[in-house]
Amino acid sequence: MSATIIDGKAIAQEVRSGVAEKVRALKERGINPCLAVILVGANPASVSYVTGKRKALAEAGMLDKSVDLPESTSEEELLSIIDSLNKDPAVHGILVQLPLPKHIDEDKVIMRIAPEKDVDGFHPVNVGNMVIGRDGFLPCTPHGIIVLLKHMGIETSGKHAVVIGRSNIVGKPVALLLARKDVNCTVTICHTGTPDIGSFTRNADIVIVASGHPHTLTKDMVKPGAVVIDVGVNRIPDATKKSGFRLVGDADFDDIKETASYITPVPGGVGPMTIAMLMYNTLESAARIV
Repeated sequence: MSATIIDGKAIAQEVRSGVAEKVRALKERGINPCLAVILVGANPASVSYVTGKRKALAEAGMLDKSVDLPESTSEEELLSIIDSLNKDPAVHGILVQLPLPKHIDEDKVIMRIAPEKDVDGFHPVNVGNMVIGRDGFLPCTPHGIIVLLKHMGIETSGKHAVVIGRSNIVGKPVALLLARKDVNCTVTICHTGTPDIGSFTRNADIVIVASGHPHTLTKDMVKPGAVVIDVGVNRIPDATKKSGFRLVGDADFDDIKETASYITPVPGGVGPMTIAMLMYNTLESAARIV
């Protein structure tokens, strides 16, 4: 048996095409969805992520009110810019690219973004709404994972899902979304304090691995027919590549694909869904003012 490879690029493109269609409809009513992406400094990975987000905005026909700031920008200056964007009725979403320079308090920055413009879904108000099942912006990567599962027609109700990782960005929120009634999984969270992660994953129907370390999930930890969603993006040396490295996930893809029923590749799996769901959230924010 060989797993079905979940094509995150294709599914993300479907989401983005749907967003673009709805953007055109909103524009006909005089509403032009707009996202402001704030980049502080020139971290290469952050620059790459922001470039992808800006490209997606252009493709969707949304306004791009991005702000590029030098590394030396003070916390007060950044907070002031957020305040002005919060007050601007033409801006529907605000995203501050993380990580920030060490002299800036990330929590303070996230708290400053108005919840109704927090299209990343990181503000405590939106996190709280997610916990209790009220409307709010869902964090993009976890939401994208749920969309992948639903799009592939993977049965989730009553299934045992194991999440490896407890970050505020992926692990905790995806566990909450999996437990919601519309997904209906029984959820176990494993982390660095779990003595034998394999004892949990071997009984799992669905494994979401978001540990941030390659080889976290190996073939012997996966039961035949399980679904594996790999959130990790790790650079490992590879002399055969022009860049000198290649990207791998947190799961041993080549081995596990012979055991699993479905698996996401890295790259091309979960990653494209993150930007797609950001576009979706920005559209939702603009649509709320109709």
